[in-house]
Amino acid sequence: MAAPKRFFVEEIADEVVLSAQEARHAKNVLRLTEGDEVTLFDGSGKEYSAIVTRADKQGVTVHAVRENVSDREPKTHVFLLIGALKGDKTELVVQKATELGVSRIGVVSSRFCAAYMNENKLERLNRVAREAAKQCLRASVPQVEYFATLEEALAAGKDCDTKLFACEFLPSGERNIAQTGASVVAVVGSEGGFSEEEYELAETLGYCGISLGRRILRAETAAIALVSVIMYEAGELQ
Repeated sequence: MAAPKRFFVEEIADEVVLSAQEARHAKNVLRLTEGDEVTLFDGSGKEYSAIVTRADKQGVTVHAVRENVSDREPKTHVFLLIGALKGDKTELVVQKATELGVSRIGVVSSRFCAAYMNENKLERLNRVAREAAKQCLRASVPQVEYFATLEEALAAGKDCDTKLFACEFLPSGERNIAQTGASVVAVVGSEGGFSEEEYELAETLGYCGISLGRRILRAETAAIALVSVIMYEAGELQ
């Protein structure tokens, strides 16, 4: 399958100069030249057909021709809250959650988190989301945010119709995942999971505990599996 000729830009205008990273990809990987057709997207849902007007050592310039209507965005708004994970596991979750169609992603520091976040890591996660959106042909890119406390993260999802809190120590779920509203916030812990006190906090804020089965899943697997089930039950994977 040919690599998609899609480029992320901060703002779409009649004439757009691609960033250095995007220009290198256009010239060195895709071998684009003047007159080639490409697609531009700014992550907000806007997508434009464009023509390369210059591709040389100084950079790549494209001319936006027309706006396209994207039909790849889910009707169900899913906000994923995931505990900060060690190594590059958080990047994996961000990548796959973006491909599955989540609208918003929050990385959370909870009691048993062993990983930490900083501005560089957060910017890296947002780049991963942009690259994943480019690859899967989404016009929207989920924003990746950081929440220093679980309480702050849970409050960010207060307006969602359905609030799900995955807990490994629950014998069974309190809610059928198939019964979701137009907006869903789903919370999954880090490698250390959640404490009972954190679960009780979530309950007081209107979250329903759910089980992901009898087997203990890795945190990254749990997050991807939960988003997949939500999207399937919402009819977004059919």
